[in-house]
Amino acid sequence: MEAEAPRKTNRGPAAGPENRLALLRAAREVFTESGLSAPFSAVAKRAGVGQGSLYRHFPDRTALAAAIFEENVAEIEAFLAPEERTLDDLLDVIVDQAVVSTALIDLTVGNRHDPAVIALGARFHDVVERLLARERAAGRVGEHVDTADIMMAAGMLAGELARTDEAERAGTSARARRLFRRAFAA
Repeated sequence: MEAEAPRKTNRGPAAGPENRLALLRAAREVFTESGLSAPFSAVAKRAGVGQGSLYRHFPDRTALAAAIFEENVAEIEAFLAPEERTLDDLLDVIVDQAVVSTALIDLTVGNRHDPAVIALGARFHDVVERLLARERAAGRVGEHVDTADIMMAAGMLAGELARTDEAERAGTSARARRLFRRAFAA
């Protein structure tokens, strides 16, 4: 007679926050490994939760991508808060996040009218605006540069890295930075 596998204890609503974090970690891994075409169920499986839990937290891929990028924006906000942070620091974090979130970039661009995606864009805009004011005051960025220019550059860099083979990303990033420095120079 075969022994029955032990059943997981259903912790109910108490497991919600823990499940949400597990789903976010799993989604980053699954989408980075397999792209957006990976079955949504693979995220739930990797997280060790049922599909019902996945859909309770994230009703669709856009909601899941927005939640992942919300973490990224929070990281950017915290990283760029100190007064000594520069435009180069912003580009560093964009490079780091673009590589980690490669598969999610197109999804959020394709859903730019989603309220969650709009809110994330507004938060990123505010961070870039504060950084630009500091860079201008320090004389590192010209008056001709505005917030939209830097946001576009960040988006271009992230998008280009998302479409570049991993082995070529460092060179692509360095080339883009040289272009941006020349374009933004005082």
